[in-house]
Amino acid sequence: MNGLPRGVRRAMLLRSFAVQGSWNYRTLIGTGMAFVLAPALRHLHGADGPRLREATGRHAELFNAHPYLATLAAGAIARLEADGAPPELIGRFKAAVRGSLGSLGDRLVWLVWRPTTALLMVALLLAGLPWWLAVSAFVASYNALHLWLRVWGLRTGLREGLQVARALREAPFERIGERASDVGAFLSGFAAVLAVGSGGRNGWDYFALGLVALVAGVMLGPRVRMVAGIGLTALLIAGVVLASNS
Repeated sequence: MNGLPRGVRRAMLLRSFAVQGSWNYRTLIGTGMAFVLAPALRHLHGADGPRLREATGRHAELFNAHPYLATLAAGAIARLEADGAPPELIGRFKAAVRGSLGSLGDRLVWLVWRPTTALLMVALLLAGLPWWLAVSAFVASYNALHLWLRVWGLRTGLREGLQVARALREAPFERIGERASDVGAFLSGFAAVLAVGSGGRNGWDYFALGLVALVAGVMLGPRVRMVAGIGLTALLIAGVVLASNS
């Protein structure tokens, strides 16, 4: 893809997991980006020499992005280096994308996805699942987005180069965030009712009821979500009352 062998791309992807390993207040993740780009730079400029040292030094300067979306910048920069773009253009590109990649990743991952997957774990625990199954569900669901972002970012950056802004506009990040927010809202109410009402008894009854409403709300739009939420709340309140009277 774009002049970089598969082994180079694989090495860049693996190195991206350590992009924050040398984080500091002077360059932020700049040295980490140079570490991620090193396989591509060695392939393009040789294993040693002044060109490689100059390119590595340029990419070890100040840079910041969300760590999961840093691969998008790394792929685009590698594409520009492979195309022979002047260093000034690459520097302007890095300055232009670092803010948007940081804010986009923070909103999607830290503010929406991570709380939703954590609520899933809590709800499963309250429903009576063994702790290791609940934790496994959290790890699997959280990393499903995490790993997809890294792989998608590198592939898209290598393919699009300077046109990554268009790829970001076309990516389904907003839709993913909206759906995750809907699921998180249902899970928060579901977990609260389980904590107050089930008392450790008949947790699967509450789980099944919450799952029906969750699926209906997520799949069928805002009006159905509202109706499902009202119905779920009413049924769960009734269940709490009946359980407390029994």
